[in-house]
Amino acid sequence: MSMDNRVEIYADGACKGNPGRGGWGAWLSFAGKEKELFGGEAMTTNNRMELMAVIKALEALTRRCEVRVYTDSTYVHKGISEWIKSWKARGWRTADKKPVKNDDLWRQLDALAQQHDIEWVWVKGHAGNAGNERADVLTNKGVETV
Repeated sequence: MSMDNRVEIYADGACKGNPGRGGWGAWLSFAGKEKELFGGEAMTTNNRMELMAVIKALEALTRRCEVRVYTDSTYVHKGISEWIKSWKARGWRTADKKPVKNDDLWRQLDALAQQHDIEWVWVKGHAGNAGNERADVLTNKGVETV
């Protein structure tokens, strides 16, 4: 597939207090067009907001796409590309038999991820990556909505 058909998503989440007031943001770029998404929750965690950013971005896609998702969250990156296979095999339990935290959002993300061809890319946060910085700005807008 050519670059023209790839959707680039930069997703980010944050919390003021953990748990506390949280926000998520996502910047989508496709064939020269852009879309900005953001939102917030009154009482949440940083990890939930990181997951929500990716979920909301993928929900915005109207058809199967080739997608590159950039996240600065090791939790999201490793969770979706490594840990989730084991969690599902164990019935959404961790290696030490505890329920997977945020499994409601992981299940949602898993279902959405299967509707697209996704490459998951981890980027260092606050390191001058333009897409990541834009997602961070949107995340802060999301926090302000709460």
